[in-house]
Amino acid sequence: MATEIDELIEKLKTTSVSPGNTTNLLCEISATKDPKLFDKHELAECFLGLTKCDDTNVRKEAAKCIAEITKSEIQRKKFTTRDIIAAFLECLRQVPTPEGSMELPIQICRALGNICYLNDEARDLILELEGDAVLLRLLDIASIEDVANAAQFIKVRGGLLSNYLLGGEGLAKRAMELGVMKKLQAIIDTGAANVEQHEDLLLNTLPLLSILTENVADLNFDSSLNIQLSRILAASTNPDLAEMCLELLHYQAESDEVKLLLAKDGLCETIYNLLEKYKTLASTSEARALMKLACELIVLILTGDESMHYLYTTPLLKNMVDWLDSSDIDLLTTGVLALGNFARTDSHCIYFVEQQTMNKLFEVLAKNNGVKDDVRLQHALLSALRNLVIPKPNKNAVIQAGLVQTILPMLEIHQPPVVFKLLGTLRMTVDGQEKLALELLKNKTLIVQLVHWSKSSDYAGVTGESLRLMAWLIKHAYLSKIAYALPRKGDAPAEQIADRIPLTQDYDRSSLSEFLANEGTVEAMVSMLTAQHLVMQNEALIALCILAVVYLSQAASEAAQAQRLQEELIKCEVGKKLAELISKSSDSMTKEIVENLQNCVNLLKSSEQLLAHLEEHNINELLKSIPILTEYCTL
Repeated sequence: MATEIDELIEKLKTTSVSPGNTTNLLCEISATKDPKLFDKHELAECFLGLTKCDDTNVRKEAAKCIAEITKSEIQRKKFTTRDIIAAFLECLRQVPTPEGSMELPIQICRALGNICYLNDEARDLILELEGDAVLLRLLDIASIEDVANAAQFIKVRGGLLSNYLLGGEGLAKRAMELGVMKKLQAIIDTGAANVEQHEDLLLNTLPLLSILTENVADLNFDSSLNIQLSRILAASTNPDLAEMCLELLHYQAESDEVKLLLAKDGLCETIYNLLEKYKTLASTSEARALMKLACELIVLILTGDESMHYLYTTPLLKNMVDWLDSSDIDLLTTGVLALGNFARTDSHCIYFVEQQTMNKLFEVLAKNNGVKDDVRLQHALLSALRNLVIPKPNKNAVIQAGLVQTILPMLEIHQPPVVFKLLGTLRMTVDGQEKLALELLKNKTLIVQLVHWSKSSDYAGVTGESLRLMAWLIKHAYLSKIAYALPRKGDAPAEQIADRIPLTQDYDRSSLSEFLANEGTVEAMVSMLTAQHLVMQNEALIALCILAVVYLSQAASEAAQAQRLQEELIKCEVGKKLAELISKSSDSMTKEIVENLQNCVNLLKSSEQLLAHLEEHNINELLKSIPILTEYCTL
């Protein structure tokens, strides 16, 4: 075969140009299936002459040959010459030609498109020759007389512009300056008017929008273009076209303004209807990926506040509730995610509890709370339930419905995103719920796992939530019982606070005692003092205040526990941690944190052992250095 190619090339170079002979030779060359067979030949100069031939057929066949030959990377580089590219651009300037035939422009688009493929040198030459304006002018050709070749021209025009614009940000910005968006919008308007008739036109135009989106920062389409994309999605039965529309709308819907626009245009309902229609056909990986993309767009639009509130008043809300009964994991997960987004206001959350939507979420969770169940669904369920449990009127109802019993088995799951949501949901649930907090403090499985996660998780969110949940359990179980022992201001002398600590066991300490019996619990609260966030530092101080009030008393029955607590606090170097807290955060401390810090220190001082330990770390002097206290003194 290689010998035959050599002979053809030799004939082409030595035979004088004539329409009959030359055209036949070019047809044989372009019919060669392996373009790499041409790699050793120098053909650019020979073909340059042929592209300037007076005979249109010769020029057409020459361009066709170049298109085939430049499928090889080596020949792409060889044909990257100023003269060849200039000759092609000059020909494209004449399109549409007086006779209306698109055969020559088609082959030139193919040839120039192949030369541009992954070839910045060729793209730069086009730019230098101001050829980008020539290429973009091809988009203005709306009416093609050569009906037989119209579809092919549309295809190769799109391919040429795609290969050129893939050159990066500079070329895309220049195209924007030349009005490419207006040209594309005009084409898309035509296509949207009759999607079925103009399917090929859209399939070969929308990729240009995708390329511009990737290369032009913060490219925002006109509202009318986003609406047209939504309409095309609704009307098309072509999965490739649907995918392009979804991807473009995904990018545009990052803007809250576009979310609201698409919500009001009914895009979510359109997607819902399409998914209901085609859900049984999503058997291939490609179809399933398209289905997920559509589902994700519904959820993305619901993340906008205005769009969420608007859609709450539409049939989409019921549609998403209906999907809670779906056997399709993607539709089920989307329904849960959607409801989680609707549950971003107290009134919506209360409505969901009143309408028993919460119970449907529980039913789904009860079937999917195991180690082998879908992690994305579990994450979505916990996110939704966390939102539902935040409003105070909902807490009792959610607890009575069995939320805690349903999610506690999920402690065996060790996927960080699920664990993070699980702990956050529990923390929101115990807020103000003394009885539940007392019960959970006694749950050895929970507490041991929390201590473990607080020390060993590589996921910062899990570490933080583990510590916060322990602190919240202590606070909501006991703060109401011992609040009278805490002065309103932190400057009360230690001996006065000690006098106020209850001397008799007038409330049940068993939950807290069982909590402290688990190794590492005191250490966890002490380590939380130097957490990165002020809110966690404050929560740690409150927890330690409660421990001190409950156990650092003179009641004989608690003497053993008090001694163990003192030893644990000293072992965990509570003085060192308090010193670190003051040194690191004193400048940013709020009045509340400072008062809790003073209370904590004064309560610890009621123990002689701890008093000596705190003095070793110079805590009294460090307290005096806190700016907010200095300001009070100055006043």
